Parts: sequence; structure tokens; C-alpha cells
Amino acid sequence: MTIEEKVSRTIAELGVTDPQAVEALFAEVRAAMESERQVLVSRGAASSTEREKAAKVLRDRWLARKNGLLAHIDEKWLKPASKELKPLVGRKFNELRQTSALLEIEALIRAIPVRAKVSASDAGSMDVSIAATGQALSTPTGTESVDGDLTLPGYRQRLGSIHPITRVQREIEDIFLGLGYSIETGPEVETAYYNFDALNIPATHPARDDMDSLYVDAETVLRTHTSPVQIRALRKHGAPLFILAPGKAYRRDNPDATHSPMFHQVEGLAVDTDITFADLKGTLDFFCRKFFGEKVRTSFHPSYFPFTEPSGEVSISCFVCDGAGSDALGRSCRTCKASGWIEVMGCGMIHPEVLVHGGVDPERYSGWAFGLGIDRFAMVKYDIHDIQLFFQSDMRFLEQF
Repeated sequence: MTIEEKVSRTIAELGVTDPQAVEALFAEVRAAMESERQVLVSRGAASSTEREKAAKVLRDRWLARKNGLLAHIDEKWLKPASKELKPLVGRKFNELRQTSALLEIEALIRAIPVRAKVSASDAGSMDVSIAATGQALSTPTGTESVDGDLTLPGYRQRLGSIHPITRVQREIEDIFLGLGYSIETGPEVETAYYNFDALNIPATHPARDDMDSLYVDAETVLRTHTSPVQIRALRKHGAPLFILAPGKAYRRDNPDATHSPMFHQVEGLAVDTDITFADLKGTLDFFCRKFFGEKVRTSFHPSYFPFTEPSGEVSISCFVCDGAGSDALGRSCRTCKASGWIEVMGCGMIHPEVLVHGGVDPERYSGWAFGLGIDRFAMVKYDIHDIQLFFQSDMRFLEQF
């Protein structure tokens, strides 16, 4: 059975039922990935243009968002995995995604040599490895001679890099995938029911005013948060459920250094029997230390959200000044504004009404949720003080990442 056939089936359909078989399955995938990369590197390319084209083909085969092999693994292996195997599958998938950084276009271009001639036998070996998916590299045979001084620098098309928002989102996803969570998405044009009513936000709440939200019509709105995904996922999968819901959200905000009418959120949801606030604190403390550094401390403060009760705000000790509020010379820390703490997200135990709207019995199940702004996390991590920089496509800014 080919790799393509295996990633198109679930783990259960492949007969994988124990941890050893899971590890063997992922080891096979890693071996196939490295084999195809090595074939491409050893073959080389006849020109920089051919090299970029070959790199893009291999990258898209494995890492394309919709049809890449890793996307199929996420959809077919991780999401439907059993409760017992999901933590291991998530951890192995996270390791595979880290290894797949070698298949990014820039990494491949650095590894693939440009040669004056590429033999027909080398071309055939590469065709065999890629043709399995119907994406054979269309490259010349390399029989023509190369004129000019090959030691001169060539003309190379400028390549992009991963946007800082995407980079931060993937880092957050990797942490929770390693904990056994799965990724869920939902529509950005949402009904008022899913966006407000199902989340216990009453008709009198200020957030429902058209001065705060962007309405398509009286019953349709551009979602103001990714929380509607939680309701849709509960209705789709039921409980127990552990998901992460990243995506765009929209609010009627005037653009300035800290606000944008379109921004990025990620929300987490955990629903099971005997879930407590202690589980919430432990998970978010672990997440903050993995994302910002092991020295970071967390602090929880009471707050209010209609969809959680009790609710809280999470702050982290400043990772720049180590919570001191100033540097060794006594200068105020700009990142935490000399407070020593940075507020990063809201959280709380899911309100029973929200569980009812999700089709879950609140007498049997409990859960917690959190929500954070990906843009704000990127601003804090990279010391960026204007959110508008993320949306201006200024290469002088983006080339730093």
C-alpha cells in the first residue's frame, strides 16, 4: 500500500490499534518524506528556475494546506483517532510537522545544487518518486550546453517567507496538537444564533449592536470571534471533545496601533466528565511556558464573559524583564509597560447554557474554554507595537521573519 493510500484512510481502517503500530506508521511516513527529499537533492537541477520549480512541487505534495499529505494525515489519522491513541498521534504528528520544515521551499533551494548537466538516469529516478502522485517534475534533460561564466551570481526570483501571524498560529497549534487536541474550523459569515444566542449573549448585550458588529442582514453577521466553532463542533462530535479553533474574526473597530476590523483568534475547548478549573489552569500554564519560555509565570484574575462562569483573565510575567518591570539600568520595560505582567487571554468554565445549546448534558459534562488574539501574541513575542504592520504587505517588515 502506497503512502497516498495510507493517508487516505483512518488509523482504524489501517488496523492500527496500539502505540507501537502508531510509531511504526509515522516512522514509515518520515522515511518516505526524507527519501523523496534526498532524491531531489542528489539529482540537483540544471538552473535556478528549475530548482525552484522542483522545490515547489515537492513542498506542495507534502505541505499544501488542502491536498498535501500532512493535511490528509491531520484529517484522517489525528481527528478521528480514538481517545486512547489521540495524544500519541498528536505528538507524532507534531514531530512530523517539525521535520517537514526541511520541505519548505527556502530549505530545499539551499539543499539542491545547481548543476550544468543533469543525467537522464538521474531525471528518471526523480520522476519515479514524484510520479506516484501524478505530479512528476517537468524538467529538461540537461543535454544542452551552458554558456557564460557559471561563477557569476544569477538572477533569482525573490521568495516569500511565512507571515508572522501564520508562524505564531502554527506554533500555538503544534503545542495543543501535542496535547491531543484537534483543529476545527467554521464559517466566517455566521448566523446571529451561533455567534450570540448559543453562546449565552442576550439581545441586549452591547456586542450585538451594529455599532460593534458587522451585519450582513438582521440574522447574519461576520463572526465577532471563533467561539461559534465550539457550538458547531459540540453538535457535530458530541462529548468528550478537545479542540482548537483558529481563524479570522471581524468587529467594527477603527484601525489604529492596537485595533483592526479584521483580526485573528484561536479558541480552545475541553469538555469531558469531571473537568475542573484546575485542569484549565494547568493546561494554560503549560501552554504559556511552552510558548513564551519555561521561566514565565502565570496569574489568573476574575473577570466576566457571558459564555463562561466563573471567568478569568490570564497574565504572564514579562519574559523581557523577567517580571521586574525594568532592566538592569532601571529603565522601564516597554513590553510590559513597567508592570512586570502582560495580559494575554480570557478563559473560564463553560456556562451550562452553552453546553445545552451544543447538545451536551451539563449535569454529566463540564468543560472550559479560552480565547486569545493571535495578532496580540505575535506583537508581544516579536515586540511589535503597531498591529497594522501585519496587514500592509511591507516587505521591509515581513523580511525580518
